[in-house]
Amino acid sequence: MKTIAVLTSGGDSPAMNAAIRAVVRIANDKGLRVLGVHRGYNGLINGEVEEMDRSSVSDIIHRGGTILRTARSEEFKTPQGREKALNVIKVLKIDGVVVIGGDGSFRGAQLLSELGVPTVGIPGTIDNDLAYTDYTVGFDTALNTALDAINKIRDTSSSHERVSVIEVMGRNCGDLALFAGIAGGAENVIVPEKEFSFEDICRGIFEGKRRGKLHNIIILAEGVGGAHKLVKKIEEVTGIESRATVLGYIQRGGIPSAFDRILASRLGAKAVEVLIEGKSSRVVGTKNGEIIDMDITEALSIEKKFNEKLYEISIALSH
Repeated sequence: MKTIAVLTSGGDSPAMNAAIRAVVRIANDKGLRVLGVHRGYNGLINGEVEEMDRSSVSDIIHRGGTILRTARSEEFKTPQGREKALNVIKVLKIDGVVVIGGDGSFRGAQLLSELGVPTVGIPGTIDNDLAYTDYTVGFDTALNTALDAINKIRDTSSSHERVSVIEVMGRNCGDLALFAGIAGGAENVIVPEKEFSFEDICRGIFEGKRRGKLHNIIILAEGVGGAHKLVKKIEEVTGIESRATVLGYIQRGGIPSAFDRILASRLGAKAVEVLIEGKSSRVVGTKNGEIIDMDITEALSIEKKFNEKLYEISIALSH
């Protein structure tokens, strides 16, 4: 193992830069050469690489996004595209690749490993939707961004005695909505994993108003969809002024939290160690506070289990 490449793929998440920094500096410390691949798998196909050293990653640990840029690659999904990428890897004498991204990025790494290229994946996604790891890089920052918005919206919601529906990201995984709902003191949390009763929501709004509650906060995961539609129905049934706020991409940006920076640094270091150990087709993650590595196929096959206990707590706390 003399030369490794690092790329970011798919949707960006806060602290991807911290992970890149860790990969580069740990690898350099162990005598390895590092190539940064721009624009994910597209960049690998087109040979968009630059040599990176300690100076290349100075002053980036606090920056959101990814200095390597990111893209989704349809071409890499084809055998011809992967063959082009493999040719670039051979020409540049790359001995291993670190991929930072979500499940789609990991499937790309899996395909690359099937061509004989040692690969290691670092989980970088705000959705926290990879079941093998307790937390993904970027989730904590996105959660705190959502919480900051909830706090601000509550102020104006109380002033006007409104119902506020706040839509957060999470297409198939409701972790962001659930955690934000509990931390933000929401009256309702609506997630893809659980059915919800519109009648129960309206009943809760009426009961809260009878108790003198000045506002009602509902957190909705985007996978359930339709914050504006839900607001319209609530207003029609309850007669209470209601507003929808879709947080969107502000959850992906911003200064990464301390938790995400440390997690990204630990995972980046582990990824380099895994490659040096001669392992391939692996992912790194965290379980019960410990940094682990696992076969990528096994990791992707694990079904994400919704935290029923936490959901029950959110219901009990909202009454």
